[in-house]
Amino acid sequence: MLQTAAKFSLGQVVRHRVHPFRGVIFDVDPSFNNTNEWWESIPEDSRPAKDQPFYHLLAENETSYYVAYVSEQNLVMDDSGEPVDHPEVSAMFGALREGGRYDLDGRLH
Repeated sequence: MLQTAAKFSLGQVVRHRVHPFRGVIFDVDPSFNNTNEWWESIPEDSRPAKDQPFYHLLAENETSYYVAYVSEQNLVMDDSGEPVDHPEVSAMFGALREGGRYDLDGRLH
């Protein structure tokens, strides 16, 4: 299986290309690493390829906070400069830096 280098990195704020949510990346899988049931629950016409990076996000939308698992093809950089309000962000990361990236050094020592 072909694996590509991840386009996004830990602490980066991204948003979904289609669905109205955004989040902070807290882990990256070089290729799909979830259950086949999860993958098959996605409508076939929008199901992503498995041979690309997948990202774990502390995600938020207008009504809730949750953890999302999203393929690279469905993410774009969030350039709003707004912090992500997910309650676990402060436990995992430091301050939000210019350019839409959370400081990794603030919490991982």
